[in-house]
Order: sequence, then structure tokens, then C-alpha cells
Amino acid sequence: MNSRTVLPLLLATVVVVVGVSGCAATPEPAEETTAEWTEAEAFAAAEETYRSYVDALNQVDLSDPDTFEAVYAWTTGDANTGERESLSKMHAEGWTVSGESKVLSFDPASFSSSDMEVSGVVCLDISSIEVVNSSGEDQVDEDRLDVYPLNVKFSVERSTDTGMQISKSERVESASCG
Repeated sequence: MNSRTVLPLLLATVVVVVGVSGCAATPEPAEETTAEWTEAEAFAAAEETYRSYVDALNQVDLSDPDTFEAVYAWTTGDANTGERESLSKMHAEGWTVSGESKVLSFDPASFSSSDMEVSGVVCLDISSIEVVNSSGEDQVDEDRLDVYPLNVKFSVERSTDTGMQISKSERVESASCG
């Protein structure tokens, strides 16, 4: 599979990293868990978690793996594994990323206090993201959408200041962002 085939998957599931220098603050421990939250509070925490994750992505410098840590702090499970693999690959191959991802909307989908899980659909604008390899060749598929609808799942994690981490993120084929 060549990089032009892999990149759309990275853009949709990893949500693309931004090559801006600097470090994002490490999340602070949370005071509560979803078992203590109302549905509205859980959805608000999930949205804040996703926005904080995107802020961390926007601070990543692919030439400096230390900047990846804030992204990892907002993810767990499949999402964390995907981030580690893609950021490490892009770093090792000398890729650079510029631009900024923006959360356009967060639509609550489900809340389970018994499972301590929340999900929502995020519309993420990646229109300003540019990705080039070490030879300066564009790695963005010319058919890439500017805005992706993503189904994002969150789980309780007391180590973040929102009390949640992203456990899974995947493109929603049946949804659209307006």
C-alpha cells in the first residue's frame, strides 16, 4: 500500500497532526467520573476532551516526538495505538504537516453510565492541513474531503482534566457535516 492510499485513512482515523512547534500542557487529573455525571455533563466533558485533543494535535511538531505526548494523554485503546503508529511513522519518514484542524461541531450520540462510555459525532475541518514527505512531495490525496464526520468514543480516565479519553475514532460514511 503506497502513502497516497494510507494517508486518507490516517487523515480520517488519526485526524491528522499539525506541524506547529511547541508543547501542549499535560492534562490534569479529573475530580469526578461519568458515574457521577448527568448525560448533559458527560456530553460536555466528551466535547471538551475532543477539543483538547485537537488542540494537542495542533501543537505537534513531527520532528520532535516529545510533542506527541500531549496527544497520547488524550487517547487510550485503539485511538492511542493508532496515534502512536501514525505519528511514529510520519516522524521516521521525515514528513511535515502544516495547517490547523478545527472542530466545527460535536453532536452527542450515546451515554452509558453503567459502561462509563460516551460517544458523539464530530465534524472536523482539516481543509488547511498540508502534508509533505521528506522529498517535499504532497501526501494529501487530491480527493480528500475538507471536513470529516467522525464517530468518536470516549471512556473514563481520571488522569485527564476532563475525566475522559478518546478510545476510538472512525470516519462516519453515512453522516455529513453541513
